[in-house]
Amino acid sequence: MNKQDQLNIIKEDFINCQKVLLAIGDETRQSILLVLMGTDCHTGLRVGEITEQTHLSRPAVSHHLKVLRDSGVILMRKEGTKNFYYINVRTELGLLRTLILNIDKFMKNFY
Repeated sequence: MNKQDQLNIIKEDFINCQKVLLAIGDETRQSILLVLMGTDCHTGLRVGEITEQTHLSRPAVSHHLKVLRDSGVILMRKEGTKNFYYINVRTELGLLRTLILNIDKFMKNFY
């Protein structure tokens, strides 16, 4: 594969990753993700639990959870009137891995 072909693949990777990059690029959302990753709970956390651990307001946590959900980074499970948020293990984050691998391959091939 030539240089331009690889650059076109990386360009497409960037396009595919835009939502995820925007979602995880925010420091507040990063702290929420760290809370979700740091829990032993496999069923997810409620907004109040995330609020306690991040020291953010409930509306702020809800807003950032919506952005993370819209990007596909986290999922929500409903249980009656309760919502539980958790990391999406089959997430769009895999697209980031592909982007990094393609950039790494490009750098090894051409630099």
